[in-house]
Amino acid sequence: MDMKAVVIEKPGLAHVKTVPVPTVGDGEVKIQVMASGICGTDVHIYRGEYLGSYPVIPGHEFSGVVVETGKGVTRFKAGDRVAIEPNISCDNCHACLNNRQNFCEHWEAVGVTRPGGMAEYAVAPEKAVFSIGSLPFISGAFVEPLSCVLHGVQRARIHMGDRVAILGAGPIGILLSKVIQLQGSNDITQVDKNQARLELARESGARYTSASLEDLEVDGYDVVVEAAGSTFLMEQSLRYVRKGGTLLWFGVPKRDATLSLPAFSLFEKGLFILSSYTSVRNSIQAVRLLESGRIDVSKLVSHRLPLEEFVKGIETIEQGTEGVLKVVICDA
Repeated sequence: MDMKAVVIEKPGLAHVKTVPVPTVGDGEVKIQVMASGICGTDVHIYRGEYLGSYPVIPGHEFSGVVVETGKGVTRFKAGDRVAIEPNISCDNCHACLNNRQNFCEHWEAVGVTRPGGMAEYAVAPEKAVFSIGSLPFISGAFVEPLSCVLHGVQRARIHMGDRVAILGAGPIGILLSKVIQLQGSNDITQVDKNQARLELARESGARYTSASLEDLEVDGYDVVVEAAGSTFLMEQSLRYVRKGGTLLWFGVPKRDATLSLPAFSLFEKGLFILSSYTSVRNSIQAVRLLESGRIDVSKLVSHRLPLEEFVKGIETIEQGTEGVLKVVICDA
């Protein structure tokens, strides 16, 4: 039996091909994909700027319906509505044994090193699959990015009443704002060049918004979050965090990108500088927050495209046109 899938053959070359439907192995779950979000990481994979090898079926933010389970699977049955956490750890290396599964020495990921969800069907280990109950499939496709945001915010040590600046108001920037508000900050300033995104940032709870970094208060924020993967913004973030404050570099930069930072300023400010890589079992938290309505992602989807328009979705994200936020590959 065959299916349609997006295959990135090499950097810059992707097309829809007919490929065999994946077989389900022991301990695995086969999912009919209903919604698969295009992530900034997918853009990097398409451009050859990330981990993984080629050819690859991308897509690590997806939800769907279980159609088959392998031997030994106990949590799922055909018909269950699920989302996936793409990171697959060996659970037996030094990192895993010390509860740092996201740094697994034998790390794999659905949609990066394994075939992903830009296809009609995908397979994942049972431990990487989570029930979404009655959540819409579009919301289920946000389980993975939200889980990453939760991990990053937990690392950032945000306290009640902190002043926070978020550089970037794309889908990840908006999710960061929503989660940071749940942590107790009611003073969020969000910066983005895109006015439509700034309007959504205000609707989503940002107290102040601006299209220019020059409107930010120098040394004025307890926490500054870089949410775009821009080395320029990473470097500029140092200007706006207070002494003793926290920098969270959350966005995914290009793999070969480098930074130039004033060494004495780093010393003088006594900062906590954090990056955040994927997540560590935050998917259950993500599902619960989506189910509760505390995190609403309905306004974050700007484009719904068929599988055949994957490359168009990538290009739209790169160009920042058409009011683009999250692009989701789905039937409707």
